[in-house]
Amino acid sequence: MGSPAPMPMIAKFSADRSPGALKNIAVRTGLYAGLALALIFTVWVVIANRAPFSERFGMELNIFATVLAIFVACIPLMRFYRSPAELLLSGLLAWGLLTLTYRIFGFVLGFFEEDYSAFQVFVLGALPYLIFATLAWIGTIIWRVRATDISHTHH
Repeated sequence: MGSPAPMPMIAKFSADRSPGALKNIAVRTGLYAGLALALIFTVWVVIANRAPFSERFGMELNIFATVLAIFVACIPLMRFYRSPAELLLSGLLAWGLLTLTYRIFGFVLGFFEEDYSAFQVFVLGALPYLIFATLAWIGTIIWRVRATDISHTHH
């Protein structure tokens, strides 16, 4: 009889089993930031409209929720400040989820649409992301030009 058959190699499994688009870190960051923004907005609206104690702390609640939402909205900016395309994708996806939540609350509660439409809310959030992505793009161009200029020796 011969030696036993060699043991087959164990297949290596990838730790990241997320489907196509979710493999992109910009998409994942945008989804997580958008879900966090939607959660902040939902809790904010529910507490402001349904909790009786919120009348005494209305101003503090608004300030806290606004600061928290701004911090979460800045996550794509902080993560992708050197990659303008990913910054824009992540930021618009995050803000799009918040806008969708705003639209849903507009249907349910009805009084949101009196002040700002969902499109206006989207544009109000998309403009800063567009501006920062443009600034990041310009900064990237300047950085590359300076890097090539420094690498060349001047005679």
